[in-house]
Amino acid sequence: MLQIILAVISGGAVGFTLGLIGGGGSILATPLMLYVVGLKPHEAIGTGALAVSANAFVNFAGHARKGNVRWKSAIIFAILGILGAIGGSTLGKAFDGKKLLFLFAILMIIVGVLMLRRKPAPQGVAGGAQTETLDVATAIKVCIAALIVGALSGFFGIGGGFLIVPGLLFSTGMPMIFAIGSSLLSVGTFGLTTAVNYATSGLVDWGVAVEFILGGVAGGILGTLLAVGLASKRAALNRIFAGLVFVVAIYMLYKNAASFGIHF
Repeated sequence: MLQIILAVISGGAVGFTLGLIGGGGSILATPLMLYVVGLKPHEAIGTGALAVSANAFVNFAGHARKGNVRWKSAIIFAILGILGAIGGSTLGKAFDGKKLLFLFAILMIIVGVLMLRRKPAPQGVAGGAQTETLDVATAIKVCIAALIVGALSGFFGIGGGFLIVPGLLFSTGMPMIFAIGSSLLSVGTFGLTTAVNYATSGLVDWGVAVEFILGGVAGGILGTLLAVGLASKRAALNRIFAGLVFVVAIYMLYKNAASFGIHF
């Protein structure tokens, strides 16, 4: 019963953060699965990937309804990225758990820095306001970016939105709001691919995943409601959350440094 409560609360915390400040909150899914819910390293990554995937698909539906999705780019990125995610997650399963968590902590620090540098995204335009054009050169760049980002996403067991958005911006030059909306299809797809790969090795706790997702939905609703009233303080909230990410990352580095022969 305690684990159920902790899983729901942890999911609620991630969902609340995503609803309040947008992308980046999912980076805490694995540490919460690991240190709060009590799962083992690979199980925490596999279960976290499934929870992040479900959350992403829910948010993607909302962006699609608002017309904030460039469908051709989003579909190509998601499909090609699956190949990268399969390769990355297969490598991640075979990687030493503590070493993987140490590298994950380094990734968290990078995410925290990117969050501090992130500028507010524009509020969006109607989907039909701009026509999507996708020539051969652009499609090739989308494919290359998708394979690289998919592999990193699968290896670390994350949705990878903070990598997918720049990947779409770099390869297509689409406006930020379309990159955010379109990225969520890949976040969900990569997370699901990683979760299925881990599940084939028995590394997904389905009960915890469901509890985490339910908590995430409730937390997301609350965070979204508060986001409107706290819009003027979004930058401050972003900095506070980035600070939390740094603290968790430093703790993970300390706990897993010995796997690389580093001792404090």
